[in-house]
Amino acid sequence: MGKRPQAARLRWQSHLILLLALSLGAGGIGLHTAAFLPSNPVPVLLAVVLGAVLTLLTWRLRAATLAAALTGGLFAATLYLAAPGWHTALWPLLTLLLLTLAATRFGRARKERLGIAEARHGRTASQVSANLGIAVIASLPLGLARLLPLPAFFGATAMRLALAAALAEAAADTLSSEFGEVLGGEPRLLTTLRPVPAGTDGAISAAGTFAGLSGAAAVAATAAFALSLTPSQAASVALAAIAGLFVDSLLGAILERTGWLNNDAVNFLSTLASALLAAAFAVR
Repeated sequence: MGKRPQAARLRWQSHLILLLALSLGAGGIGLHTAAFLPSNPVPVLLAVVLGAVLTLLTWRLRAATLAAALTGGLFAATLYLAAPGWHTALWPLLTLLLLTLAATRFGRARKERLGIAEARHGRTASQVSANLGIAVIASLPLGLARLLPLPAFFGATAMRLALAAALAEAAADTLSSEFGEVLGGEPRLLTTLRPVPAGTDGAISAAGTFAGLSGAAAVAATAAFALSLTPSQAASVALAAIAGLFVDSLLGAILERTGWLNNDAVNFLSTLASALLAAAFAVR
């Protein structure tokens, strides 16, 4: 089955992820607003402004379609309300966005010759949801914890680590793919280690893996400052993101290549794996 018919057959996965992430993102804003608005409406107003600014910037820079930029703005507002003020999840999110923008534009001419370049209109709403949806979901218990007590696995520390790990894995995956396709080195399929063409689902390379590790470390370091993580917690975030990067390649090699999952589903599940692992570190 060719790529296009397969993509059309699996499009429901992208639609499902988009619907889930948008619904929970909107619900998260409502939840956080209920926690803040009665006593302090300022964080809610700032969230709206920051989300609108991010929407405009990503759209004007052609980093995303208008629908994707609006989706990202909604997610940004949700993440800000999860931890408002200067110590906010927007800092690791901004780090992710800057790294992604640089990576997708790096070596674009070569990617276009290989037929693996991202569309010039930028990312779609489903791609944004696949990369950021788990971070948004992890932010929901932070708002709920302001209203009622939660079990340790859903406590503030565990969810901060889960949120950060999901963002770090998204950065690692993007940098691994984008830089690996340009910097060269023979890509090999993770499951067999056999050489495969650049852009093959589930392929890894030394250059791409190093770029991914660097991206995970950069987002984890930013999260350590922004979310007041200890050095050991930041290390846990980075390790969970790196583990998720290899989960991404494994899912790509086994389930995406055989037509069971599309790329959005693989990205969503790999960020989920990183988030769960980071949360488990917090309560071990």
